Amino acid sequence: MTRVSSRATAITESATLAVDARAKALQAAGEDVIGFGAGEPDFPTPEHVIVAAVEASRDPRNHRYSPTAGLPELRLAIAEKTRRDSAVDCEASQVLVTNGAKHAVYEALQTIVDPGDEVLLPAPYWTTYPEAISLAGGEPVVVPTTEATEFRVTVEQLDAAKTPRTKALFFVSPGNPSGAVYPPAEMKAIGRWALENGVWVIADEIYEHLTYGQHKFTSMPGLISDLAATTLIVNGVAKTYAMTGWRVGWIVGPPDVMQAAINLQSHSTSNVGNVSQRAAIAALHGDLEAVAAMRAAYERRGHRMHELLSAIPGVTCIEPQGAFYCFPSFEGVLGREIAGRTPRNTIELAAVLLDEAKVAIVPGEAFGAPGYARLTFAVSDGDIEEGVQRIAKLLA
Repeated sequence: MTRVSSRATAITESATLAVDARAKALQAAGEDVIGFGAGEPDFPTPEHVIVAAVEASRDPRNHRYSPTAGLPELRLAIAEKTRRDSAVDCEASQVLVTNGAKHAVYEALQTIVDPGDEVLLPAPYWTTYPEAISLAGGEPVVVPTTEATEFRVTVEQLDAAKTPRTKALFFVSPGNPSGAVYPPAEMKAIGRWALENGVWVIADEIYEHLTYGQHKFTSMPGLISDLAATTLIVNGVAKTYAMTGWRVGWIVGPPDVMQAAINLQSHSTSNVGNVSQRAAIAALHGDLEAVAAMRAAYERRGHRMHELLSAIPGVTCIEPQGAFYCFPSFEGVLGREIAGRTPRNTIELAAVLLDEAKVAIVPGEAFGAPGYARLTFAVSDGDIEEGVQRIAKLLA
């Protein structure tokens, strides 16, 4: 009998968190490391949200258990926000408040996936998706995309990957790590395909407010109302309101599935911390002035990082359309000698960059896209200039 279950043994460490942890460890040891690994805003949580949390912490009501599905006021605020931003008609009873959006992804899969079910996963994908699919007993079916199509999957690709065991499709726009944003026409075509083929959609909308230039967020079930019966929307306050540490996410879906998800949570984590829920209510009820300021900064930074990366010989990069990542290809520099080493893939390249240039990036292998790497521009303008220049100097 083994000490650790096969289920837990099969899970790989989150690559993004591992890179961030190593960078922070080096910084703590006195190294001048610039970290492009973490996927979180570098801005503080808006002040009115903090004030609401302080007041909530003093209220004895928040010192007790609360309903598993979430505070009624927060569920209502999420339903109203979903109608407003995603154009999806839903009720508060269709909302489950979770411990962050990562928890929402886990519970969504646990609720609809049976052992042997296949889940279509366009690549590049967020590192947690395949692990969460496997934990639910499902099988991730990776559907690769390319830089030539700006990392957007097509109906033809999905149709070719579908089998009688296909249960669901992960759909993310804006995308992590690619930053890709789907035009409404493409999104509608994929939504119709899912509806016609009886495929569930898990729509991760966490970066909805972070789009740039002419690119705009659109919600798939908002475009095709009939799809709401077979769609689970995953979202949270982390990226929009700079609240990654508050751990408040949610799922919105059809009533029968949501009741099952609520039952699941009642035997796992129970309610999300009440002070964090009160903070989330303040965030959702407040204006988007702070969000607009953050988005403007990200757009400026993303443009500059893209410009700097694109100037490095052997590196190509599409300009980010959403989220806060650049996703450049380093295939043109792999196989060359760099600081006495010859990296054959971006895992090895990332190690060289951290050791020699003291710059942390996340290798594309973690996202199902070998040869690429993810760099966040949710860092200071100075770190972008210095960090990418260090990369350029080392690769020259």
